[in-house]
Amino acid sequence: MARFELNPDDPPTLSPAERARLEGMTDAQITACALSDADNPPLSADDMARVETAAMVRRVRARTGLSQDRFAKRYRINVGRLRDLEQGRTRADSALLAYLAVIDREPEAVKRALA
Repeated sequence: MARFELNPDDPPTLSPAERARLEGMTDAQITACALSDADNPPLSADDMARVETAAMVRRVRARTGLSQDRFAKRYRINVGRLRDLEQGRTRADSALLAYLAVIDREPEAVKRALA
């Protein structure tokens, strides 16, 4: 099995033939094809929530410029929990989501409050 890494600076594109095939399909046909793909099952609502949470947590941490370990220590979040959140293995509860929103908007205020 070959490992493939997606380059965000150079996303894959559809060939003209692939684009024409896709544009010729109805929404129902596209949905039917997606549902029949055993290697890529549709995401449940819970799966989508985990993906969205993971993206939000990574974005907030990236804006601080801190590593996972430093972010976890600075904001008193268990580093294992942070990793699980960033990798989409778990979902954050509403309190943690609110805390992350405050960190995102006012990281220095949170840092001072925890000092």
